[in-house]
Amino acid sequence: MPRMLDVSDEVRNEIGDDEADALLAGAHAPDTYDCTSCRTSGDSTREATSTVLFVGDETAVLAFAHARCIPSQVVPVSEEQLQGAVRSISQSQTAPAPTAPAVPAPAAAPAAETAPAAAPAAGQPAILGITCGLVLREGAQYAALVVEPTGPVGRPGDLSGEDQFLSLLGDHGFQPVPSVDADPAAMPGWSVLLAMGQLHAILHPGAKGGSAAWWQAHQPLQVTDNWRSTARQHNAVMVYAAPAGTIGRQPREDLLRAALDRAAHQGLLVAAALPLAGT
Repeated sequence: MPRMLDVSDEVRNEIGDDEADALLAGAHAPDTYDCTSCRTSGDSTREATSTVLFVGDETAVLAFAHARCIPSQVVPVSEEQLQGAVRSISQSQTAPAPTAPAVPAPAAAPAAETAPAAAPAAGQPAILGITCGLVLREGAQYAALVVEPTGPVGRPGDLSGEDQFLSLLGDHGFQPVPSVDADPAAMPGWSVLLAMGQLHAILHPGAKGGSAAWWQAHQPLQVTDNWRSTARQHNAVMVYAAPAGTIGRQPREDLLRAALDRAAHQGLLVAAALPLAGT
């Protein structure tokens, strides 16, 4: 049965005309799939579906997504990241780590995105608010993500109500920073996955080797050219995190920086520098 597939020219160039035509005819495409973007089910026989090709150094894996979520495209990733990224995007792995942050909004106007925290300390699940912007460090701009939950976050199974958000992040390798001007620690094996100007996932070392999704976008989020070019210039995204109520929703980047400075002076700010994967 023919499929409602979109195979972009760049995907066709990678897989060849024969394979592309076979996909369109329904030979190698599934009827149903888990969307690589929003992680909900899709049906290629009833709704427009994009083909997304993840290309590593030696291998390539074809995945599928709702056309409304992401266009057909080629996503370059390192060979080390490929298996973990594809497993996470296809939902063939377990849930992400408890303190997984969400995604940046356009850098020109800091905004917040939210995602549920897996281990609330008490009551309703805490929500991770994520703000994106550019921070000035020693005269240079850096692309940044700021992570702050709406309430205390505890370890799985801990019902004490104690906020252990920073401790959980410390287990992952995030380190306290005394100042925003300080260099955040690098975390080997971690990266920020971008494709076609959109942020898809934050990857970390998988338990069985390779990479896995620490956080994955419910829907790929667009970042501004300035944010992306700054991240590419330094090949790094500064990820800052603080406990609930420390940073708040700041409407301007200068106010965001001031809030980060206050959190650092209070010993409530942790950070890491993550390299980019993809484009």
